[in-house]
Amino acid sequence: IFRQFIMYKFFLLFMLGYVWAAPQGPTSEPIPILKYENEVNFDGTYKWAYETGNGISAQESGFVKNFGQGEPNEIQTAQGQYSYTAPDGQVIQLVYTADDNGFVPQGSHIPTPPPIPPAIQKALDYLATLPSTPETPRG
Repeated sequence: IFRQFIMYKFFLLFMLGYVWAAPQGPTSEPIPILKYENEVNFDGTYKWAYETGNGISAQESGFVKNFGQGEPNEIQTAQGQYSYTAPDGQVIQLVYTADDNGFVPQGSHIPTPPPIPPAIQKALDYLATLPSTPETPRG
């Protein structure tokens, strides 16, 4: 009886492992790449673009500002855009630039800060008109 119990336990553990090892979800079809372009040039210019079968698209182009003036003076610049559909169905479109001013995205979905209340803005404007005074050390 003990031997049957061990065999039963081994069989149960084997079946449990088999079930856990089975695929847990439906397999999805691969998403096709409808368009793909990639061009890199010796002068630092480049452009790439792609579009997928599920509506994702992106493109970017760039160049080196001050090309040939030495590495400290050269600045890689880029401009591009991408779009996709969010899980809630909203189409997200973002346009951006990246250069010596940093990464600057623009899109209707990007939150913006609320406006400064008029009373606070009035106080800030007043403070800006006051002459600056040197800070005295506290001791």
